[in-house]
Amino acid sequence: MSDDRRLLPANGRVARKGLEGRVSADRYVEGTWRRVQAPHCDIRAGPEGPRDRQLLHGARFLALDEEGHMTFGQAEFDGYVGWVDTAALGPDTAPDYIVSTRATHAYAAPDIKSGDRAALSLGALLPGHPIGTGFVETPLGFVPAQHLSAAPSPEADPVVVAELLLGAPYLWGGNTAFGLDCSGLTQAAYRACGITIAGDSDLQAAGGRAVPDGAPLRRGDLVFWPGHVAMVRDDQTFIHANAHHMSVTIEDIDRTIGRIPDPVSARRRYLPD
Repeated sequence: MSDDRRLLPANGRVARKGLEGRVSADRYVEGTWRRVQAPHCDIRAGPEGPRDRQLLHGARFLALDEEGHMTFGQAEFDGYVGWVDTAALGPDTAPDYIVSTRATHAYAAPDIKSGDRAALSLGALLPGHPIGTGFVETPLGFVPAQHLSAAPSPEADPVVVAELLLGAPYLWGGNTAFGLDCSGLTQAAYRACGITIAGDSDLQAAGGRAVPDGAPLRRGDLVFWPGHVAMVRDDQTFIHANAHHMSVTIEDIDRTIGRIPDPVSARRRYLPD
């Protein structure tokens, strides 16, 4: 387990059981598994700290400690550690469905003209059951069946998934179709394909397999600069969420490398050979 505070489930007051002798804490606890019940929620560096990343509806979270209205713990999917709003968490109910389109709505009734209760992003997980009218009934409301797949339903190509998010606005630390950053995009694309990669670009650059300088890049490879990552789409273009355009864009590889002042720092491959 890493000593990086983003991956280390300890805050001085409590630590996850199994860390005895490695980190100092008043208590070592098993924790309680919960799931995100809000459409999505921020995971923060401290109880009142800035957003580090976001968790989608249905994400599993190991609650270890509480302070005021915030809960400290660790996300199951990628091991990310931080604080989330306690009100966003609920019972650990296994999901039946995953949102497989860019985004969808949960309606008050099985009718597209009824009020919409929540907007859900690609990758959100939901318990529910079909009701035979083109909708799935979920705790949030009625979701169009066309927007859901049985969970899990891995996609084959992370680039195709990333292209679903073209034009999505850039949001630092964002992980949803309503706003995401460079590593949020690459993580979402790989997650949809059943491949776990870290939440932040520096952590992603330490994973996978190195692509040597001079070796040809392949579709789905990740190219890194300090603080940024882009996904190879083909031999001429990247797809990436970037603050230059403030959105997810397709951009010429040579133009992107020329525009970014820092040199490329890593090239990694997560797809199997």
